[in-house]
Amino acid sequence: MQKTLSVFLLSFFIYSCAEKKEERPNIILIMGDDIGISDIGSYGGEIETPNIDRLANEGLRFTTFYNMAKCNPTRSSLLTGLYTGGNGAVHLANLTKKAGYFNIMSGKEHFDSWVPEYCKAENVFDHSFYFWATTEYFLPPSGEFERPFFLEGRELNAAEIEFEKSPMYKTDFITDYALKWLDEAFQKKDPFFLYLPYHAAHYPLQARPEDIKKYRGKYLKGWDKIRQERFAKMQKLGVLLKAAKLSPAENNLNKLRGPLIPDYTDYYPWDSLSESQKDSLDLEMAVYAAIIDRMDQNIGRVLKKLEKDGQLENTLIMFLNDNGSCPFYSNKITDVQPGPANSYWSLRTAWANLGNTPYRQHKQCGHEGGSHTPFVAYWPNKIAPNTISHQPGHVVDIAPTFLDVLGIQYPDSIKGHTTLPLHGSSLLPVFMGEKRKEPDYFVSGLENFRMFRSGDYKIVRLNGGEWELYNIIEDPTELVNLAVSLPGKVIELANYYESTPIGSKLNISNKR
Repeated sequence: MQKTLSVFLLSFFIYSCAEKKEERPNIILIMGDDIGISDIGSYGGEIETPNIDRLANEGLRFTTFYNMAKCNPTRSSLLTGLYTGGNGAVHLANLTKKAGYFNIMSGKEHFDSWVPEYCKAENVFDHSFYFWATTEYFLPPSGEFERPFFLEGRELNAAEIEFEKSPMYKTDFITDYALKWLDEAFQKKDPFFLYLPYHAAHYPLQARPEDIKKYRGKYLKGWDKIRQERFAKMQKLGVLLKAAKLSPAENNLNKLRGPLIPDYTDYYPWDSLSESQKDSLDLEMAVYAAIIDRMDQNIGRVLKKLEKDGQLENTLIMFLNDNGSCPFYSNKITDVQPGPANSYWSLRTAWANLGNTPYRQHKQCGHEGGSHTPFVAYWPNKIAPNTISHQPGHVVDIAPTFLDVLGIQYPDSIKGHTTLPLHGSSLLPVFMGEKRKEPDYFVSGLENFRMFRSGDYKIVRLNGGEWELYNIIEDPTELVNLAVSLPGKVIELANYYESTPIGSKLNISNKR
């Protein structure tokens, strides 16, 4: 009898452990590119994003979530949990691989120089399709703008890319590869990690005609009125701190990223424009909206596949953007209007300012418009539906969150190097509806546009100038610079910043 009981208990223990392993969630991490916080429907926008909105409405929205304000530093920090590092950095996919996950990536890879070679996609993912930095959405019109794509580390030209819908469009074929590998993942007993960093809505402004048609004419009312409408919707949705006020529209103040062409980089009232100018600008924004719409459609393809195969209920999905909307003039072809494959336009400041409603400034900047974007977490039966958190988070918090979700310890070494300590802390308590201990500080923005936040206060600068100071709780949209009235706080935060890994590594003597 005793032996039978022992065998039963042992069998129950083994079964329980196996069942616990099976309950580990699949993880999907989706990233948009150069999209403002209010461009997403569930954060106030009129652009149709029903699939992202579904994740938001059935999951959790952060009202304050920081990135590094530019493509490559955000990706570097997101995937390693470090503000800066080097050998000893651990990629998220190293963590999921350690936990027995099947790892897939399809999309944009773009790292800072400090990220080790062993963190590159072909070295950490079981399957990877990726490209570096900017590439066209359609097959490029000539070799002049063509950039390489990579499949499992092998360079492809555009003609070798597999795609389902003609003409080939980047957002679609990024998803095509992901769906193909999900079929393989579903056949395995192990959970999977899918990293899906889209390029949308980075320039150039190219979109499918049927998507552009949905938005043509919707922006003739102009950026001034739509910005007011978005702000009102954000307030109604509850995705702003209560103290938030709509910041005044302003020019792109970035003097270190040119050329500064007034038509693109300066704000001007919509009513001051001619009807033909309004029509042209309506097209520009319609194409931008269409790019985001197409990204959302593809997220819908992923959700549909998960549902069809019974995987959605056990999948943690996170959506974020790499930085705020981009206002820089990058036009290479100006004699063709935005939209088709033979055009190459970028979004102008006034539309980017709309995307970053109600915040100030844009991509690269540590001001909230550049560094503060959506973060949505969806996890059925774990995260309470339609919840909103005002607790701040940062992309460096994702790696510690993975450790908590995976139930594993951070490795002591990697590739012969002692691992670097993570700079963030887990978001899992927030996912579970609890209050977490707020990290000691947050960093964002390029060095000349750096922001450093600790507690209620934040210092930030423009063009390498003097630090500005804001009480970010009482003044979330940075309207009242307290640097003159509270010089001691500026010095305190500046010294603190210089003591952090990123501040001390740069060894910058900051202006007080």
